[in-house]
Formats: sequence, structure tokens, C-alpha cells
Amino acid sequence: MANPSFVMQKVLDVSFEDRPVPKLNSPHDVRIEIKQTGICGSDVHYYTHGAIGSFIVKAPMVLGHESAGVVVEVGDKVSSLQIGDRVALEPGVPCRLCDHCKSGFYNLCADMKFAATPPYDGTLCRYYVLPEDFCVKLPDNVSLEEGALVEPLSVAVHVTKLADVQVGSTAIIFGAGPVGLLCCAVAKAFGATTVVAVDLVQSRLDLALDLAATHSFIPQKGDSPAESAAKIISLLGGKQPDFAIDASGAAPSVNTAIHVLKQGGHYVQAGMGAPEINFPITEFTVKEITAHGSFRYGPGDYQLAVALVASGKVDVKKLITHRVKFEDAEEAFKLVIKGQGVKILIEGPAPAA
Repeated sequence: MANPSFVMQKVLDVSFEDRPVPKLNSPHDVRIEIKQTGICGSDVHYYTHGAIGSFIVKAPMVLGHESAGVVVEVGDKVSSLQIGDRVALEPGVPCRLCDHCKSGFYNLCADMKFAATPPYDGTLCRYYVLPEDFCVKLPDNVSLEEGALVEPLSVAVHVTKLADVQVGSTAIIFGAGPVGLLCCAVAKAFGATTVVAVDLVQSRLDLALDLAATHSFIPQKGDSPAESAAKIISLLGGKQPDFAIDASGAAPSVNTAIHVLKQGGHYVQAGMGAPEINFPITEFTVKEITAHGSFRYGPGDYQLAVALVASGKVDVKKLITHRVKFEDAEEAFKLVIKGQGVKILIEGPAPAA
């Protein structure tokens, strides 16, 4: 097969296809041979539900978008990369023309072509094409496995930058899935001296403590958000966090975050859950909390993520729990659905003969 690809046909129906080898569309493009791909919750959601909001899978689509690989072809005007370079793929290419793109918020571009977001194919294939400026070269001390985890780390970098975490501060992160865990690590790297991880699963909190968190908290069944907040403040010796990030999307976590924050604190919503929830508007208002939504990543986030890994400030390898061959890709999705593991990597197809 020239370009073996893992294709979602419809909900819970996937197959391997030999897709055409993609051609360079611009002299600034490069073709990458995919070597490692992580599974994201969005990939699994498309696999199980066929849609995320208004993005609906209407035709067969290659899954995957957390990838790293090796450059095998470069366009005539490519100047920053050469054949053989190992790169992390930033998998969303904006239009470059709209007001959002021109003002430095390209992640908000309405015409974004994002891998494995309908109708665009993803990276679970042998070859993928991107503009050179959406490939970040990996230093020699960063592996291709780590390179695949640069994508979720970049999400965490973007979230934590929006939170404006400061040196010497206290940060609390709700949800210890991959993004929440990485937000703990980035908050610590940004200088937070107290990092609290909140989750319902002790094993995830154990990983958070091993990775970066200084404290952990499991909400008790039956407690209100205000009661959980009071217990967290007690855990911190009476101190209220300066910054809160919700990476769970769960309404109780969102509410607890608002109750636990200090006056004038900063809050960022990173997790997605129910489309609408009850919200403690009075608490939010009288505390004069600054709140942000967070979507994907923007200028410099990928580069900073790579630098955090290369410097050893964030050890993304600790998140890897399973590794599977390309031909076993569907099994990897089933593991995620069963709630097994934290980050599962799928090896790229075997090199072409």
C-alpha cells in the first residue's frame, strides 16, 4: 500500500484503505512520513458519535491529529526544513487572510482546515502534507513519541497562558485527564509554586502528583461546590487559588472552581461537557473573576511546548500507558472507550518497500 490510512466509514465502523500519496500544494509545503500518533478524545468522540457539535462526519474520514514524523519531501521554497528532519505536526492550517489570522488569533479562524475534523482527513496514515511553518523541528533529545504529545501539551500551554499563571502563585486544575495533567505541568513550569489537581480517580491524581502537582483532592459525593471549595481552601491552609483551570467540562467542577478562587482570580475553561450548565453568576460577579474560553493553540504555543519537553521541564513520557502497531489502531480506540490508560500511541505504518 502506498499510503495506508485508518479511515472512519461511519459510527463504530473503521477500515484500512490505501489512499493516494498526498502531493505538495504549495512550494512552501512539506510531506511528512507519520511515525507516531496519539489518540485524542475528539478522535474517539467522532468514532463513537459521528459528530462534535456542528462538525458532522458525512463521508469517510481519516482519523488522528496528534502526530510526529519525518520530512520526506520539501517544496521549492521551503527554507526551514530539509529531508530527514523530525517534526511535530501542528495539525490545523488557517486561511491566513481573515481578521483573526491577521491579528494573531489564527486558532479562531472560521476557515481552519484541521486534521480529522470534518471534512478534512487526519494523520493516521503514512504520509501527510503541511506548510513548513506548521511543522516544528524536534531537537535531538526529543523523541518522536514525545513529538506526538506536543499537540496536547500545546493545548495546555495555550490554556495556561490564557490563565496568566504567575511565578509564586497557586493554581488549581480540575480534571486529571491528559490535558489537565499537562496543565498541572505547565503551570509548575510557568512558576506556580502550589498546584492542586482535582479528580474523582485516585490513580489519575497519583500521576498528577508524580508529574507536577503539589496537592490533590477528590470531591466527596453529596458535597455542594461551595462545600468542596471550603475543603480545598482548608487543604491549602486557608489560601484561595489565584488561578483555576477546568479541564473536565463537568458542571460541578466549573462551579467549584468559581467558589474556590480568590477575589480577582483568573479562570479558564478548557474542558467541554454539556452545552449549557448552571453557573454561579453572583459568586463570579462579586469576586470580579476574569474568565477565558480556550480553543486549541495559537502563535508560539507549539514552539514553547517543544522547548518545555527539550528542557526537561515537562516529562510527557509519563503519560504514555500503551503503544500499539498501526494495524491494531482500532484496538487502541477501544482501550480509550473502556477508560484504560492515559495516553495511547499508535505507531505509523511500516515504511514503504
